[in-house]
Amino acid sequence: MNRDISPVFDSLDIDLVFKVLKNTLFSPFFIFFVPVFYISSGAKTTDPFVFWSGGYYVLLCLYWLGDWLSTLYRNQGSLLFKPPRFDWGEQIVVVTGGASGVGELLANTLAVRNVTVVVLDINPIVSENHNVVYHKCDISKWDEVEVVSKKIVEEIGHPTVLVNNAGVVQGKLITDLSAADVQQTFGVNTLAHFWTLKAFLPNMIKNNSGHIVTVSSNLAYTGVAQASDYIASKAAVNALHECLRQELDHLHQAPSIRTTLVCPGHLLTPLFATVSYPKSGWHQFFFPSVAPVAVVKSIIQALDDQHSKTIMLPLYSHFMPYKQHLPSYLKDFVQWVSGADYMLRSFQKVSGRRPDEKSG
Repeated sequence: MNRDISPVFDSLDIDLVFKVLKNTLFSPFFIFFVPVFYISSGAKTTDPFVFWSGGYYVLLCLYWLGDWLSTLYRNQGSLLFKPPRFDWGEQIVVVTGGASGVGELLANTLAVRNVTVVVLDINPIVSENHNVVYHKCDISKWDEVEVVSKKIVEEIGHPTVLVNNAGVVQGKLITDLSAADVQQTFGVNTLAHFWTLKAFLPNMIKNNSGHIVTVSSNLAYTGVAQASDYIASKAAVNALHECLRQELDHLHQAPSIRTTLVCPGHLLTPLFATVSYPKSGWHQFFFPSVAPVAVVKSIIQALDDQHSKTIMLPLYSHFMPYKQHLPSYLKDFVQWVSGADYMLRSFQKVSGRRPDEKSG
């Protein structure tokens, strides 16, 4: 989608500003040298600036320590030993909805790393890499997933990573949604997660190894006009992700299986190409769109780190879960500022045909 802005300001947004601050003003390593510099210049430790900068440094250290301990606990880590190195060449990755958008980019990127990638989609993926294997499959139907999953295991092996990425958007009012629309949305966006987990998770549990990546949306934490079925399906997926983590930890005794939830904002993919995203400079600064490459990099980093994570992109997405706790007038104000309720006014659903294909 062309946002009609100059290349200079295309990447200048609050996420970039925060990234700079994170490595400067919010970095313990950077702040450590501030009081040290003043003390080495002859200032006393009791001087106000030295005292307060030193206190700020301690607070930053406590924050980063807490974040580190949280990651350590969540991943059943050891203070002395890290997880074994992630061997990309030994991985078999299943990507649903891999024919376009984030899924296509992820599949091709992993294939370059010599990873065996299996794409499940109703449309074929465009790829010249021999490491990408395509299977036509309507993942909303258990019968098709069951047949294809058995074929994958027989011909390639048991998948070690599952990326549930497929999604559809209807963009209709609740009163305009047909029964088929609702069934398709929940079939692809929600039920498909159950079917792929049912097919591939048992072997991961048996080996106490693997990684489940769930691609959801930051809209799962809020409400937007003309997106009721999409949002409800994504909220259900978030709940499924949480339940999966608890079952793996406490009932299956398979804590080494990692689970990552990805909740991006407005994606610059064909699926959301017709969304009427506000073009004002301040809106693009505070509510930037997300490029598929940013999501793919985050997923690959999570796999490489072997950490269970919740990935929220861009920065404003981190505040979405707290919106429901605001008074109604503040929630309405946030909704008005975002302009979210009017983004789907001219929405056109992407057909079964690939966006770059011409009609016959």
